[in-house]
Amino acid sequence: MLVFDTTVLLYAQGAEDPYRDPCRALVAAIRDKRIDATTTIEVIQEFVHVRGRRYGRANALEWVREYVDLLSPLITADRRDLDLGLDLYARHDRLRAFDAILAAAAINAGASALVSADQAFADVSRLTHVIPDQAGIGELLRGSASSF
Repeated sequence: MLVFDTTVLLYAQGAEDPYRDPCRALVAAIRDKRIDATTTIEVIQEFVHVRGRRYGRANALEWVREYVDLLSPLITADRRDLDLGLDLYARHDRLRAFDAILAAAAINAGASALVSADQAFADVSRLTHVIPDQAGIGELLRGSASSF
């Protein structure tokens, strides 16, 4: 199971960008049930906030409902995730607090990888981080990442 950061959801619905098409391909693979993925409620909330500021609330709500259906069941962070996340935050200077908790939730959920454009996730040794570019997503879609 993959865990998505907000960046994947935003790029999949965003303007022309090198990450857009690979993120769209990944979302399509989940829709086609070729890949199993989820995210957290907090990532969904952040997507709605960013998308709503850029394109309006109606647009954000249209897309977020599809993502919630596609990625359910969602991970609900708990005290164990918070404790590990705070430890990760203390050890990794580039990791923001939000991302530290997401990384912890992914680790504790047994995720095979966390997919994000944020390079700070690569600092977490207990986490396999995949950049949502052509190479990273291509590897996931080809199935050569079965060790994830």
